Amino acid sequence: MVEMDNSKIAGLIDHTLLKPDSTASQIVKLCAEAREHEFASVCVNPCWVPLAARELAGSPVKICTVIGFPLGANSTATKQFEAADALRSGAREIDMVINVGALRSGDPALVKADIQAVVEVTHKAGAIVKVILENALLTDEQKVTACKLAVEAGADFVKTSTGFASGGATVEDVALMRRTVGPDIGVKAAGGVRSLDDLKKMVAAGATRVGTSSGAAIIASAKAAENAH
Repeated sequence: MVEMDNSKIAGLIDHTLLKPDSTASQIVKLCAEAREHEFASVCVNPCWVPLAARELAGSPVKICTVIGFPLGANSTATKQFEAADALRSGAREIDMVINVGALRSGDPALVKADIQAVVEVTHKAGAIVKVILENALLTDEQKVTACKLAVEAGADFVKTSTGFASGGATVEDVALMRRTVGPDIGVKAAGGVRSLDDLKKMVAAGATRVGTSSGAAIIASAKAAENAH
């Protein structure tokens, strides 16, 4: 298992709450935890971006939101508008779902144009884009194609999953994505990463960011492990 400095673990985590029944008080709690532990970001649905931005004002924690979520089946124009709206509200990281159906239909041009539209508006705002592949719905060949299209379209990260499909992040997928994109693009593991052990396995496979709703518990485990030595 990869040895990690526990103080750096928080900086890998996008502290996430994307359930459709999330309440304002839960978002406030998420932001308080993120501020306390100095997570990389909070990842919330677009309607909560203004609240999260208020709660985290003056904090280094970034606001991440999801676009075309969770199906990826919105039109390109809708995704671009949704991203621009979120950026105006305070989002600094945009996690967009690819057009999975277009990829599976053998239409890479549409997939790439879809990503490019979101990258264009997001980079103009000085923010970054993570491209969600939804690996559970793809063959390995399609995962590789999606990674290459994301890189060509100028994305900053590729991401494994929404957490809403039949499967989430796997070590094998993270390793495949890292091999495909090379060393200079981020890889985010998300979906089913619930423990410190899970996180370390994903990082060992090549992940540079981890999306999880268990961030506080992972930090508690890291501190307990540190105190045990």
